[in-house]
Amino acid sequence: MDMPEAADPRSAYSEDGNASQISPQNVQIYEDETVEDLHLKGLRVIQKKKGFRFGMDAVLLADFANIHPQATVADFGSGTCILPLLLMGRSRGMTFHAFEIQPKMAEMAARTVLLNRLEDRIQVYCEDAGKAEQILHPCSMDAVICNPPYGRPGTTITNPDASKAVSRHQQEEGLDSMLVSAFRVLKGKGRLFLIYPASQMLFLFQALQKAHMEPKRFRLVYPCLSSPANLVLVEAVKDARPMLHPMPPLILYQSNGDLTSELKSVYHIQEQTEV
Repeated sequence: MDMPEAADPRSAYSEDGNASQISPQNVQIYEDETVEDLHLKGLRVIQKKKGFRFGMDAVLLADFANIHPQATVADFGSGTCILPLLLMGRSRGMTFHAFEIQPKMAEMAARTVLLNRLEDRIQVYCEDAGKAEQILHPCSMDAVICNPPYGRPGTTITNPDASKAVSRHQQEEGLDSMLVSAFRVLKGKGRLFLIYPASQMLFLFQALQKAHMEPKRFRLVYPCLSSPANLVLVEAVKDARPMLHPMPPLILYQSNGDLTSELKSVYHIQEQTEV
């Protein structure tokens, strides 16, 4: 079977249909794009000015994921390639395989990799994460990280923006397909890290167990002390025994709207102000 090719950043796609040759010394940035400084080891990410942009959930997930510095990691639904960058900025993971199904997004992510001179550590594939097993060797990944679309079929209104719709709304078999693929590419006792709506935590745990990925560690995220949890961070382990380890809650904002000290720590704000 022919292997899908990785996204090629040297044949950059523009909205007007013209392709521009780019190199590590001259990465093309288009008028509808912006380059964001992550304030993390000099790393930068290319994003659309309008359309899907990474948010706080990616930052929380990268902070939560306990990944060894030498690990080989697969990123399912990579989008802008933000999770590999955030993990590398925290010295979590050595090499990354990023899967993004949208061609334009995958090409933009590949240019981000080139912009950061990381082509020897991050490979971007324009492919459905559910087919990762056709590209990666079975049982070869130390970890999989995933910020999956939250919208389940029949429970949410699909976003009219095409890129946002794909990024935020699951296909019928979307989550199950990702979890099965994660099981197949992970090593024995390999770890899966993801973030999901807290209101759908039971659904998520059932889907994980169905895929033989046992939820082991979880942390509920609260906007503030007076609000219910809206997100849950989960670590699951391949073929592990059932045993849940709840973590202390993560509170994002104080009653006056200021960031909590823990959220400042997640964003490395304290370190930046002290330098």
